[in-house]
Amino acid sequence: MTGAEVRSLADTVVVVTGAGGGIGGAVARLVLEDGGRVVAGDLREDAVRPLLEEWGPDRVALSFGDVRSVASCDALVAAGVAAFGRVDSVIANAAVGFYGGLLDVPTEQVELMVDVNVKGTVWVARAAVRQFRAQGGGGDIVIIGSVAGLMIGGGKEAVYAATKGAQINLGTALDRELRSEGIRTTVIAPAGVNTAFAAADGRFGGDDPADGPFMQPSDIGAAVVHALRQPRRMRTELWTMWSLAEVH
Repeated sequence: MTGAEVRSLADTVVVVTGAGGGIGGAVARLVLEDGGRVVAGDLREDAVRPLLEEWGPDRVALSFGDVRSVASCDALVAAGVAAFGRVDSVIANAAVGFYGGLLDVPTEQVELMVDVNVKGTVWVARAAVRQFRAQGGGGDIVIIGSVAGLMIGGGKEAVYAATKGAQINLGTALDRELRSEGIRTTVIAPAGVNTAFAAADGRFGGDDPADGPFMQPSDIGAAVVHALRQPRRMRTELWTMWSLAEVH
């Protein structure tokens, strides 16, 4: 019996937004360990500089900017082309969240979350599609969503759920729009993950998510790598992920 067919990530170029965070950093490292090259995008240089120092410029390129900016998203993809000659996959991971009622946070914070999670994903996807079409051969877009977008999250996250629902609908609709061009879109929608992002937004109250059997960033990173390594005939449009710590 032969093993399952997988696509090699060796020498492929993967753009990751929010690469300085828990999930984004895990995705970047797992891609690198699998032989790929990474364009690490983030707001802060200090968050992603260690990747470059560890793996070197032959494997890692950096791009700094805000996904709310169309120019920054275009520059992120362009950085991959400038450094490595092409871009094969784009991981839309950058996100903002808060846990609280509809009126519990300032208007500016709501606007930030909507702009980063929704517009930022759209701008990154548009930049990716332009490059995939220019170079030919298809490509992958992976969106890191959330089970909150499926109306099965907890309370006090209505706006966050709305943005994650938008990401899920964007991803599944794009897969239907682009599949004839060999461009595949996957949405990975985890529940609670032990990250600074999750711990800081208040959803765990006074508890530390590290104390329970919540998922780790590397679990989500492994799911991204698995999706990328699937033969292109395989399409995982939506992958929901739950931990043992949660009931749904």
